[in-house]
Amino acid sequence: MTSSVQEKSAWIQRFHPSEDARTRLVCFPHAGGAATFFHPVSAALKPDIEVLAVQYPGRQDRRTEPVVRSVEELAHRATEAMRPWADRPLTLFGHSMGALVAFEAARRLADEGAPPLSVIVSGRRSPTSHRDENVHRRDDRGIVSEMARLGGTDPRAFEDPELRALLLPVIRADYEAVETYRYRPGPALPCPVLALLGDADPVASVEEAHGWAEHTSAEFALHTFPGGHFYLNDHAAAVITTVREHIASRSA
Repeated sequence: MTSSVQEKSAWIQRFHPSEDARTRLVCFPHAGGAATFFHPVSAALKPDIEVLAVQYPGRQDRRTEPVVRSVEELAHRATEAMRPWADRPLTLFGHSMGALVAFEAARRLADEGAPPLSVIVSGRRSPTSHRDENVHRRDDRGIVSEMARLGGTDPRAFEDPELRALLLPVIRADYEAVETYRYRPGPALPCPVLALLGDADPVASVEEAHGWAEHTSAEFALHTFPGGHFYLNDHAAAVITTVREHIASRSA
């Protein structure tokens, strides 16, 4: 039965409640992204796997709340929100910035003696594969240009002045969180890590994605798909099948 603590969490969106689900997949959005990005994933995986989508402050129903400019703080607060949902095995999935937030959340859960079933990281190089980037310091035009380069955001959204004014501060804050993140040395995760990547992703090479293997003492696998940073939009069915099979192999 769902507790009142679960229902009240602003951090967790639950699109297709499933009291009979054997396991849960907690999804962390990319920079500028929102929980609704994972609505199709929730629809595809129900009822066996219940999807919980993390909603960061500053967007959609939380648009009046101050943004968070730190991966570590996002992970800390998301972990707090996840605890009431840990009555069933949790797998964490994050795309791009969300991969780092999911990883840091998994580290916190592991430190508490309750690691997730698995961690799935998408479209992101490993935490120790550093690049000097400064998108968050660019002017508005520079940020819009980066969004166009990566895809995933309808460019028409930036043509509307009101929508642009809502989106750009959130995107800038998210990029600040990612670009100022520095890996804090610690134990490797005791759970498996699955890395997913587009083979033409401009922000993560195959070699950099392989670096995730250093951050687990359990199994590691890397699956590549044709495409760029938002390969998962073009290959949604294949990605969802990969995720479903990965979770099933861990929860059997």
